Amino acid sequence: MIRTPESPERTGGRTTTDPPAHPVPTVADETARLLEEAAAAGPDERTRALEAVVVLNMPLARAIAGRYQNRGVARDDLEQVAFLALTRAAQEFDPSYARPFHSYAVPCIRGSVKKYFRDQAWSVRPPRRVQELQAQIASARSELEQTLGRSPRVGEVAAHLQADLDDVVDALSADGCYAPISLDAPASADGHHSLGDWLVADDTEAAATEARLMLAPVIRRLDERDRRILEMRFFQGCTQQEIADRIGVTQMHVSRLLSRALSRIREELEEPESSTDSRAQTHAVSA
Repeated sequence: MIRTPESPERTGGRTTTDPPAHPVPTVADETARLLEEAAAAGPDERTRALEAVVVLNMPLARAIAGRYQNRGVARDDLEQVAFLALTRAAQEFDPSYARPFHSYAVPCIRGSVKKYFRDQAWSVRPPRRVQELQAQIASARSELEQTLGRSPRVGEVAAHLQADLDDVVDALSADGCYAPISLDAPASADGHHSLGDWLVADDTEAAATEARLMLAPVIRRLDERDRRILEMRFFQGCTQQEIADRIGVTQMHVSRLLSRALSRIREELEEPESSTDSRAQTHAVSA
């Protein structure tokens, strides 16, 4: 078949003589156009243009936040941090720079998310030096793996960073510990025991025994009335008015007697042991 100008070739529903379709602008192109408009516009138009930039690049911020999910922090919180960083980047970006907006916004967003983890995401926050050392260890490991051809030892990482070995061990121990492990998590291969099964319960009886041993000699040095008031108040559960009715004084007087007795107990407990022993010896000699 001989093609003539009257019978143009058709390709995909469009003839070769049709004008080419308009290319669809990319996100980067549209972002650059909006930022240029914002730079040349007044306050209201600038605000609208920057809002459009933020909306247009929200998928980028959401993707960066998604890299840090499942680490003990809700994804919604991470995305909010990323969106705020994106908004600041749009407001601070200068279109006259010879670089695209994404090359400026991505480090800003990533840095904000990492800072959020550093400052807010720890259940038990390690020292700042340990947090900062973690990022250095990750970089050092990559360099040493290429140099050595194997995973580096902890001592080699510490030597490479010129850091204390104990600090490197602490940083490795805390790496990724943003959320506590459940006490119901299995602690044995058969799954019959959990972490909570291995924890020792608080021995309240031992603590009470220690308190009695400390308080007994101090209370014995109080006069009989003060000891009786303390017994009625803390062992029998009497109110100050009930104590006042029993010993024949006013409730205000009972309050003053209690305060005086408790202050004396606190003072004697806070005194050095040598002073207490000396006073006890003095009482023994006098007796």
